[in-house]
Amino acid sequence: MTSVCPDRGCAHRRDRWYKAITRMLAVALLPVAFVVTPRRARHTACQWTLAVRFPAEDLTGLTPATRAAFIAARTQALWRDGELIGLTSGHRDAGEQERLFAAEVRRSGSSTAARLRALPPDESQHVAGTALDVRPVEGARWLERYGARHHLYRVYDNEWWHFEYRPAGPPERLPHPGAVGRRLSGPLR
Repeated sequence: MTSVCPDRGCAHRRDRWYKAITRMLAVALLPVAFVVTPRRARHTACQWTLAVRFPAEDLTGLTPATRAAFIAARTQALWRDGELIGLTSGHRDAGEQERLFAAEVRRSGSSTAARLRALPPDESQHVAGTALDVRPVEGARWLERYGARHHLYRVYDNEWWHFEYRPAGPPERLPHPGAVGRRLSGPLR
């Protein structure tokens, strides 16, 4: 199978085009959004635009505060800095999280090794509805830099994509989800 975009330069050009087109669409939708929601036109235009750019994302199941923080952050990222932030994975029910953990146990050979990549449902913030796996890398970099304004923090050193809503402030950064002797609050998956 051949790749449509075999080199990183091609992928970078494609990402720049996606970003530029998405921003232009948001600007084009702004007058319509102003008619629909005059006081929240930028917010509305952003949400419409990102729904087109990331059609498969699902924000259901996130706590209301987590959802509001994520929407506010990505709106600010788009309008202030032209960055796109999409959601790869948010809330997972306990059954789905258990399946992910069990698959990782089978793949890695032990629950201890599996914990380096996934957590059981009772420890996963995805199940609690306060964890977000985001994309692209540039969007995650934006959240790393500005997410605290919205109480969104990266929790694990080895997971550039995983952020959690923490209104009490930044958590201690963990080296990886399977850190020995720690009660964990979020998984790789």
